[in-house]
Amino acid sequence: MNLSYFAAFRAVMLAGTVSGAAQILGRSQPAVSRLLDKLEYELGVQLFERRKGLVTPTAHAYALLKEIERAYVSLDSLRISALRLAKGEASEINIATMPALGLDFIPFVLSQFYSDWPNIKVTLSVRTSTRVEEYAAAQQIDFGFAEISYQRSGFRVEMFSTAPYVVAVPANHPYADRSSLSLEDLSGTSFISYSSFAPGRHLFDQASQSSGVETDHIYETNLSAPAYAMVKHGLGTAIIDPFTAVLQRCEQVRVVPLAPAIPFRVSLLRPETRATNPAIEALLEKMRELREKVLSELPV
Repeated sequence: MNLSYFAAFRAVMLAGTVSGAAQILGRSQPAVSRLLDKLEYELGVQLFERRKGLVTPTAHAYALLKEIERAYVSLDSLRISALRLAKGEASEINIATMPALGLDFIPFVLSQFYSDWPNIKVTLSVRTSTRVEEYAAAQQIDFGFAEISYQRSGFRVEMFSTAPYVVAVPANHPYADRSSLSLEDLSGTSFISYSSFAPGRHLFDQASQSSGVETDHIYETNLSAPAYAMVKHGLGTAIIDPFTAVLQRCEQVRVVPLAPAIPFRVSLLRPETRATNPAIEALLEKMRELREKVLSELPV
């Protein structure tokens, strides 16, 4: 369908008359009338009632106007994006990340990023590591963070962090002042476990089997954040990722190193066909800076 039909329709709706629309468009009044007739014919609906040279919009016209206005907003956004691209600027950054970094870490980084790049739209999707890998392989994001054994191709992998998991215990717990805790120590506590499909669960199960330790649990969850909250409310002890341990720190919880250490491996995934730009690199650099700050606050 010819886009000039919609332009004529929108002009008539804005001006209120065909003659006014003709002035807006720089066309003759008969030419605008013909465009309206063709639009009605192709849509198969009556958009205006015509009486003595006047046009009155029907309900169909108002409904169509809403959709056209949405399209014009999108086109305007596209125009602005094109101008930014012409200047070598990014207009949008798409990120997908595992929850450990998506709930606190990345939002904190974005608050700092905004002061230098206020016009960049950032879309943050918090997903499982498996889904992040799917997005990266499909070239649907600019970059992502995942903890996973990779099954796909189409992206570059950069190790972002190998800082170890830690143990969260209630502040009034007998283990709160320990210099380190082992899986054997945790087997004698009310332990909060990861769900069977969480990546960390497989690591801890393997470590437990290797050391001959069995841990019993009443509660389990798939994320470090709710596990930390359970510890905060005195439900037991939990092994959590280092980013959650620092960024959700509170007086009711003590964080103790796990011995022997089990690394929390976070990878940066960068799709092969997605071009980088200064804004993306600036955001990643701020993430690296915050990573160093967060990990420096872990107990040793």
